[in-house]
Amino acid sequence: MQFRQTKLPNGLTIIAELNGDAYSSSIGFFVKTGSRNESVDLLGVSHFLEHLVFKGSASLSAIEVNCRLDDLGADANAFTEEEQTVFHITVLPEFVGAAIDLLGDILRPAFRKRDFEMERQVILEEIRMYCEQPPFGADAIIRKIFFGGHPLANSVIGLESTVSNLSIDQLRAYHAARYTPENIVVAGTGKIEFDYFCDCVKRACGKWESSGLSRNKGDQRYRINGAAGFHKITKKSVSQQYTMMLSNAPSGVDSDFFPALILSDIIGDVVGSRFYWEFIDNGVADTAGMSIQEYSDNGFFDAVLASEPAAMKKIIENVKKIFADITKNGITKGELERAKNKTLSRIIIGSEGSDGRLFTVGGDWVMTGKYRTLQQESEIIQNITIENVNTIIKKYPLNNPLILTIGPTK
Repeated sequence: MQFRQTKLPNGLTIIAELNGDAYSSSIGFFVKTGSRNESVDLLGVSHFLEHLVFKGSASLSAIEVNCRLDDLGADANAFTEEEQTVFHITVLPEFVGAAIDLLGDILRPAFRKRDFEMERQVILEEIRMYCEQPPFGADAIIRKIFFGGHPLANSVIGLESTVSNLSIDQLRAYHAARYTPENIVVAGTGKIEFDYFCDCVKRACGKWESSGLSRNKGDQRYRINGAAGFHKITKKSVSQQYTMMLSNAPSGVDSDFFPALILSDIIGDVVGSRFYWEFIDNGVADTAGMSIQEYSDNGFFDAVLASEPAAMKKIIENVKKIFADITKNGITKGELERAKNKTLSRIIIGSEGSDGRLFTVGGDWVMTGKYRTLQQESEIIQNITIENVNTIIKKYPLNNPLILTIGPTK
């Protein structure tokens, strides 16, 4: 595989990982904007705009966009996160040019009033479903508490009040400020011919006007120590008790990230972890896992548990015992090797498709401005030692997490 990069005169970055043996081509427009870039009155605007993009451009209606995607046999979608909004498409190599033309077109949406109001109702229903179904918005609630006044506390989906009050002019202004060439990376993976790829991107996006800025001045990056403590929300009609625990972890640009990833796997992987043997294998809990969430300036370990209400108090106590034991005694050699093997398998298997590599290559570039080969990433995992992981345990203590539980327990 070969990596290539260039930049158009208007500031738009183009990157590609070329794999001549691939059978498919994946293209992604990575826009460096998300919920952390939103002011209080605009919460949910990035996610709203993601929806509206697929409602069509000046030349295409929503139905025509969908028909074009069908004509290409494309696997296409989009997602919004705290730090990026990504529009992606996977096609057969002969449709690369048409796919880029389509994405480039719809990323300059028409902002039709009818489409705007229709999509508002779709998103409001999405917010209501998120709050009314298990675990009842727990993720957004605990992040808000954990990050406090930090912009990472913003809800990606937005609030019912802010989405209800957003105007189409606010979406236009946000799009004009954030969807600038300097703020977008176009990535390609799989079977890509780089010169042709660049010509297609230039044709589709080369006339986009430069703003002279990359990220807005308000895009502050700073590290915080997340909040701790215990919070409870009572829902009498719920049959299970849901609990989340958050504690500080390395950021995605920190050299400590991969040892921390291994630690989270040892403690809370879906199979074979300490949580698995303590809670799942014994039938004590329906859900018991821990993962790591990384950003450009912060990160956190995220434990998620679900069980019969009467069992949750004991489960929380036993989680704390697991944290205390690993803090005191560290990890074992067997745990390290198993976690490294599982992580390597996931990375390599997930990279076999062009779409899997797209999210890794594009996401890494947006966060770090660097490209890492699959071999380099594998070597990082293989070289992690017990000492590396035990250092993480000391630098990012697990013994005082933020806990939020939702359910019928009084």
